Amino acid sequence: MDDSWLNRWNERYSGSEYAFGEEPNLYLEEKLKLLKPGAVLFAAEGEGRNAVFAAKLGWSASAFDISEEGRKKALRLAEKNQVTIDYRVGELDSLNFLPETFDAIALIYAHFPASIKSDYHKKLNRFLRVGGTVIFEAFGKKHIDYVTRDERVGGPREAAMLFSQEEIRADFPNYEILELEEREIDLREGQFHNGKGSVIRFVGRKESFP
Repeated sequence: MDDSWLNRWNERYSGSEYAFGEEPNLYLEEKLKLLKPGAVLFAAEGEGRNAVFAAKLGWSASAFDISEEGRKKALRLAEKNQVTIDYRVGELDSLNFLPETFDAIALIYAHFPASIKSDYHKKLNRFLRVGGTVIFEAFGKKHIDYVTRDERVGGPREAAMLFSQEEIRADFPNYEILELEEREIDLREGQFHNGKGSVIRFVGRKESFP
């Protein structure tokens, strides 16, 4: 990952306000409440809103991101809500998460660079126990049309960073698909997700190792 990518996120998270708000993503909130609390990992977690929410529900919440500024904000949010989270900074290979550690993995707008996004999904798969759940929401291929019309909704403008249902099926072949769709939603998340966008939503249960 080059420095421009890191600098972008450190700059976004350096302000006093929370870029995407302090409340959890609505889809994550809905799906996580259906699961028995255990250990959950949040990828590209930014300022910690989802991990803090999980910890308040009784989950043992771990998270990672490349942004140190994001981590600082996340720990402040955790302290404000009187919970603790394990938040690590760096690229995934350097973070020392152990295989088969987590009962759930959440990828909420985890738009990794196109060159590594599929590889990251496959690496994250190793950390999930058989029977564990992936909860995923991110911008789909159709979102290019939405962000072109209204930049307030946010999201990548590079098509290769967006997702398709076919990519999800390919990246998570060893999962029972409980839900997989692309749909239009109305986003109201902080400063950077506001308006109508097109998203891929996926919930899958790990059936085996590939």
